[in-house]
Amino acid sequence: MGAGEIALPTLRWLLDLEDHELVGIYTQPDKKVGRKQILTPPAVKVMAEGSGVAVFQPESFRNNHKEIEKLKSLDCDIAVVMAYGQILPAPVINAPKKACVNLHASILPRHRGASPIQASIRDGDSETGITLMHIIPQLDAGDMILHQITPITAEDTGGILHDRLAQLGPTLLTKALPILEGETIAAEPQSENLVTYSGKLERDDGHLDWSCSAGHLERLIRAYDPWPGTFATMTISGEVRKLKIYPYAEVGPDHDSAPGTVILSKSQLAVSCGEGRLILKGDLQLEGRKRMSSADLLRGIEIPRGLILS
Repeated sequence: MGAGEIALPTLRWLLDLEDHELVGIYTQPDKKVGRKQILTPPAVKVMAEGSGVAVFQPESFRNNHKEIEKLKSLDCDIAVVMAYGQILPAPVINAPKKACVNLHASILPRHRGASPIQASIRDGDSETGITLMHIIPQLDAGDMILHQITPITAEDTGGILHDRLAQLGPTLLTKALPILEGETIAAEPQSENLVTYSGKLERDDGHLDWSCSAGHLERLIRAYDPWPGTFATMTISGEVRKLKIYPYAEVGPDHDSAPGTVILSKSQLAVSCGEGRLILKGDLQLEGRKRMSSADLLRGIEIPRGLILS
């Protein structure tokens, strides 16, 4: 059961298993995408095409007795869930004969919720990983079976870390399969006093608050690339325009200017923060223009020192 692209390596691994049978694949319904609203299947469905495995796309399982009975008829031993995007009701959780397990992209109980990858970079964690856990009705709160850990580097963006974590799914399942096949599945309860949550991100979450420290903003720029992205606004020739900011940035020493003040703008844009300064070394995109290097943007438009970004 999966929909997001992070689930694709795990699906490929399951499809390629020779001594087990994959009896069904669940993903989200096809959706209209883009300006032309073209009906587009999820990547999981695309990968499954030609495999001979049945693909199911229910809108929801909640109060959907027909779909629940269809799932039960598959007579599966184990359900593996990764980035499915639906809260599973108890009848679905209990349908597999042995276990319904989830691959969650954090080291639980830290970063339960919808955006654990971005949260781990944003919050300055030194490592993250994948947790294999039992699914229960409470969000990401089930007992933990195994972890697979990876360090977080200063070069990691949300996209880079997403792709690396995706590859850990098969690695973890390779270790877990003998455990899942056993008569009993050993698992460890989560420590509730260590729980943190990472909610669903919206585009406005990427609006930079210059009163924060430069270190925090540097991590935010990496964490929110490619989604939801980070940006500031500024007034040029009396017009307020959005400035999209891409990785990477560098933290510099404090400056006595107010947070958000441009303190260097000849070949690099540097902005005063609540603590330290942020030197923007990645691409920039001014609203109405193409994405380009910071040096190219500054050659084409004057951003004076003392201008306030908000």
